[in-house]
Amino acid sequence: MEKVCVLGAGSTKYGNLANDSIADITTQASVAAIEDAGVDPKEVKAAYISNVFGVADKQVHIGPVLMSNLGISDRPSLSIESACGSGSVSFREAYANVAAGFYDCLVVTGVEKVTHTGTEWTTTYFAYCSDFFYEGQAGASFPGLFASMARAYLTEFDATEEDFARVAVKNHENGFLNPKAHLKKRITVDDVMHSPVIASPLKLFDCCPFSDGASSVILCSEKFAKEHGGDYVEVSGSGRGGSPAALQGREHLTTIPSTKIAADAAYKMAGITPKDVDFAEVHDCFTIAEVVDTEDLGFFRKGEGVQAVREGRTSLNSEISINPSGGLKSKGHPIGATGVGQVVEVYDQLTGRAGERTVKDAHIGLTHNFGATGASCAVHIFQGV
Repeated sequence: MEKVCVLGAGSTKYGNLANDSIADITTQASVAAIEDAGVDPKEVKAAYISNVFGVADKQVHIGPVLMSNLGISDRPSLSIESACGSGSVSFREAYANVAAGFYDCLVVTGVEKVTHTGTEWTTTYFAYCSDFFYEGQAGASFPGLFASMARAYLTEFDATEEDFARVAVKNHENGFLNPKAHLKKRITVDDVMHSPVIASPLKLFDCCPFSDGASSVILCSEKFAKEHGGDYVEVSGSGRGGSPAALQGREHLTTIPSTKIAADAAYKMAGITPKDVDFAEVHDCFTIAEVVDTEDLGFFRKGEGVQAVREGRTSLNSEISINPSGGLKSKGHPIGATGVGQVVEVYDQLTGRAGERTVKDAHIGLTHNFGATGASCAVHIFQGV
């Protein structure tokens, strides 16, 4: 296989982007990545676009719109939907095409625009990503499903609701240092504990926000990257996995099988272990998710994820920096863009562009992004060169 590299990255701010259409922000992020990579749009051979609810902004089939806006309407594009994991799945498909030698330069862009639909409709749209027959139409929203996981974790392990709150505090601290974060606000454990209950034991500040936004990267062969002379990082590992779509079909509520499968494949391909990872962007749609993620990714043993948070071992420049961007919790969660946005953060970290949130002496970064309650998942490993 060809070695695959990330050559450039770009992103809009995450948040409420009411004044820009979905086509606008898709183009803004893509142009930023192309310019950052120092390539001519005509060198881009294809595009992979991750988007879930284009219909909410009256624009599905966004790929050809982007290619037309870039002046390369003859180039193919593919739109990919995999719920909240769409960005990482799109990145994986692009990675496979470069590795196979089909293309030497691609643009991968994730985008979502949903804040204008209002909380009721946006929550309904999100529910469509679950196993709707068993969950969504029975009234089980994602806050309720992840609350079930949180309650199971509190029952099974030595954990408290304050431990979950510490995850939110840490990620808001990191997000405060990120100029493109949706929620640039420092919070305390008391703030989390006294915020409104959404689905017990999860409170408002245990939940990520609905966000608009777009993120983009240029993916290319190593030969192409070297010829262009810009900063690049190598994609050294890639893995995907699946889980039963509904929580009721799983053996345990405190683990996500797809994460373990995807991570094992990515570690094997990269030839590393979890101990070699310097920092990770993980899918923290709710605070319980980050705790479970760090255990399923092998950073901590089962039941020890909360202890690690309690002891500050997942804070910026600690044992392993988890979500230096602020994660979904603070940076935001424009679901089609989230997985690609994680790659943007890794690229910025490994090329020395992360500013105040820089993970010192980092050489290996990991991204972890799943759809729904983990029914689909992709994990990628990146190394600086």
